[in-house]
Amino acid sequence: MPALASSGRKKLLPKLAMAVLVLAVAGYVGLRELHPLLDLLGRVVAAITRLGPWAFFGAMAILPAVGAPSTLFTLTAGSAFGAQIGMPAVVAAGVAAMTFNIAFTYVLARWVLRAWLQRLLVRFGYKLPQVEKGDVTDLIIVLRVTTGIPLCVQNYLLGLADAPAARYFIISYAISWPSTAAYLLFGDALLHGRGKMIIVALTAIVILTVGTHFLRRHYAGRKAAAA
Repeated sequence: MPALASSGRKKLLPKLAMAVLVLAVAGYVGLRELHPLLDLLGRVVAAITRLGPWAFFGAMAILPAVGAPSTLFTLTAGSAFGAQIGMPAVVAAGVAAMTFNIAFTYVLARWVLRAWLQRLLVRFGYKLPQVEKGDVTDLIIVLRVTTGIPLCVQNYLLGLADAPAARYFIISYAISWPSTAAYLLFGDALLHGRGKMIIVALTAIVILTVGTHFLRRHYAGRKAAAA
């Protein structure tokens, strides 16, 4: 049986790699047709550029805590400041901003705004999440890899659930750092029409998405088996 399982995995990997490549190329071709959206995004980038990198990355560190989409920053940072400070610096600054935001919202939810957030939850008919110690790691991973949940909601829920700081930061950063870097590179390549870099960055995003999907399924299956 182990040999059969190993053989199945070996057959799956080339298919998965081909699927990733096809998705990346298809995504690139499709994005080329979104000229009106790209023009609008270009105007937004021009306005952001006038703020300067310090103001931009400062906003990136703070504003997602109040609901601003993090992709608004990751997709525009490279085009706004890549030529000015270089893409390595843009990636470093973007990752640093997201690192601060993840820590900042955790501190707000767990200590600073905890009482107010609890009252807000009660007012809207929700209970404060109660999580067993053995389930904390699973909760962090599932929230981080489930698409569609805004970053600030993830952070506030984990803070309110008293997720231990060490596990919260290690898991959150292990997932967010590579995805933030990939989106920064993708946004810069997209707005400058760099086809090869678009495919590379988009492929990285797809790989990360597929990887987190399998991770989410693994933990969901493990929880179901335990139940």
